[in-house]
Parts: sequence; structure tokens; C-alpha cells
Amino acid sequence: MKLIEKRVVLHFTGFEPLDGVAHRARYERSARQSAAVWGYWVETGAPEAGSDPLSFVVTTGERAAEVAPVAAAKAAPGAADKAAAGEGTGSPGWQTKSRIHMVDHDILVSRLRAGNTLSQIIAGFRSCAEIMLEGGMRGYFRHAWRFGLFFLFPFLLTALAIALTAQIAILPYAVGFSPWHMLWSGPLALCFFIFAFLPFSERFHTLHLFADWAMAVALGRMDRTDFNDWLEDRAAAVRKALEEEADEYVISSHSMGSSVAAHVIGILLEKEPEIFKGKRVVFATLGSAILQCALMSSATLLRARVGLIARCPEISWLDVQCLTDSINFYKVPVVAVSGHADAPQAKMILIRVKQMLTREHYRKIRKDQLRVHRQYVLGPDLQAPFDFTLLTSGPMPASVFADPDENRMPG
Repeated sequence: MKLIEKRVVLHFTGFEPLDGVAHRARYERSARQSAAVWGYWVETGAPEAGSDPLSFVVTTGERAAEVAPVAAAKAAPGAADKAAAGEGTGSPGWQTKSRIHMVDHDILVSRLRAGNTLSQIIAGFRSCAEIMLEGGMRGYFRHAWRFGLFFLFPFLLTALAIALTAQIAILPYAVGFSPWHMLWSGPLALCFFIFAFLPFSERFHTLHLFADWAMAVALGRMDRTDFNDWLEDRAAAVRKALEEEADEYVISSHSMGSSVAAHVIGILLEKEPEIFKGKRVVFATLGSAILQCALMSSATLLRARVGLIARCPEISWLDVQCLTDSINFYKVPVVAVSGHADAPQAKMILIRVKQMLTREHYRKIRKDQLRVHRQYVLGPDLQAPFDFTLLTSGPMPASVFADPDENRMPG
């Protein structure tokens, strides 16, 4: 198998309050972890001045055999023995250069979180109602009931708090006291909501999830001019990035970023059906939330663009899913459910987070579903079937991840 010497990566980030600089810093940390675990060296370059989206070069290469066991020992138990035995140290002389373009949507996240608390709550419940009316919730529970619970949780939690707040406010009247007593019970109820519930709810990122669902509606309906213009602008930027010559082009996306990626790549295919001709392209959706938007009845354009991507002969679609991640559509064929059962289907890659982390580390994060959901793009403690850094900067073609028995490093 021919190793990759030069790669172009377009990574569409998840719905997080992080800009391109912050995502690059995370990538650098994760790459160092991966390199220590697998026994190679990595150098993450500085952001390129004036790049939009923010881009940087990552270079990976063979690490000397005598150095690998030391680094591996620091990374995870047992990794040193593998490195000493020559596992994961690479074949002589390989080196891979990858240019990473971080297509973040922090500007949209900031816009959705810009209002005061009341306006964010109202906007969130409006999005909830719109998704229900358009059949989204019904689709969630039909295809992935855990995702349906993820959808309902922040709204049920907030609705319960609002009901409790109202009960505190009317308590004096309810027990037969004069309505004048509500002069103190009303402020008390407000204090409960502001100083007790809101700080508690932030443990679960409730208002951030409200904004996430508002974005899902926007990407499904495509009825917001500012969002649509932004997508067109990103498509132009991605088109420019694709002009660089490379052995392989990886379009990766995490969570909500998969819907953004589907729109952007779909826009390019609508304008230039042969834009990928002669290129080796891998579209890797990690913990994809495409169906979060596509299951809405109004998301006809998004579903059409999913079909365009699936039918593009140059694109190999890998859909990376995780059993213990409730915020993805596990074992759900995204292309078929989007209305394209006759099109080539995305190859499902089923991973387990517990295989990537030490037992202690996994035990620490397993109850935090948002943290588990981020693991797709974070560094590993152990050598595992999936590694985001190797997918985007490793020496092997990204397509090797389609086969669970394929080597992740040259032997």
C-alpha cells in the first residue's frame, strides 16, 4: 500500500464555543498523545498568517526505535512493551505532511448565544417546538431512542425548573395566605431560578444545548440568510483549499459539523459536479449529527446534498459511530434514512471509547456524555482501532479505517 506523503484535510468542527485557534491547540495536544502511544514523531506548525479558515501544517514521521519505548511508557501502560518490540515504530524513512484547515463555526455559536438568558430560553423552546412539529423528535426516537432522550433532556429540565419557580411564587396564595405575600414569594422564586437552577443547569450545558437545537433548525430549514451566506462563504474557502495538490483529501467532521460539511460539500457538487475528479477523497463523519437536522420535514435541501455526496464516485464516506456515545445515531444508515436507499451507503465504522482510554480515564468520563462525544477528536491513551490524528495526519491512507483488521501504521 502506497503511503501518503502529502494530504489536505478539511475538518468541520463540532458545536463548541471554540474558534480555529482553540481547535488547533486541541489538535496539537491530541497529536502529541497519539504520537507517544503509537511511537512516531509529530510537529504541529503555527497557524498560517491570514488563513481563512485557519490552517496549519502537521508533519509526522518515523521515530527512532530506541526513543519510542520511552515516549510510549509515558503515554500509557503496556505501550512501552509494544514499542520495544517494534510495534508502531514505523518503517524506515516515512514522513507525511498534512495541511489542516479548521472549518469552525464559532461565529454562529457566538451569534446564537449572544442574547440574554430569557431570550436564549425562549429561542430554545421555540426550536424544540419546531423540531417536534416537523417530525424530528419522532424520527429521533424511531431510529436512535438515546438521541431522542438527549434532545428532550435540556427542555424537560428547564420546564421542571420553571414549574418549580412558579410553584414557589404562588405558594402563599395556594395555602390560603393573602395575595400580598407574593410580594416576597415572587422575588424568592426568581432568586431560586437565577441563583440556584441556572448555575446547576450549566453543569449540563443547558443553554448551550438550546443554541445547538436552534442551529439544527437553521441548517434544516435553511431559512436564515446569515447562515446561508456563511455556508456559501465557507464553500468558496473550501474550494480554494482543494486546489492544492495532494495524495489524499480528507474531509472530516464532528457532531454538528457533519451537517455543516454536508451543506458545504453539497454546494460545491451542485456548482461543479466534477470538482473531485481525479482526487482521492475520504469523507469521515465522526459522531455525526446529520440526521439531527435531516429528519426535519423541511430539510429537503440537506437530504438532497447528502445524496449528492453519497453518489459522488470519488468520495469514500466513512461514518464513525460509537456504542457508548448517546449523541450519535448508532448503527443508523445515514444515507438511506436521508431518502437515498438506492445510493452507495456510508461505510459504518463502529468504535468503543473504552478501547481508546485507560480504565481509570474511562471511568472518570463515562458519565459525562458530552465528554464522551468529544473523544472522537481527542487523543488516545492506548493504541485502538480509531485514532483521529492518524486519520488526518498519519502515513496510511484514511481508507484503512474502513477495515478493522487493517494496520494503522506502516509495518
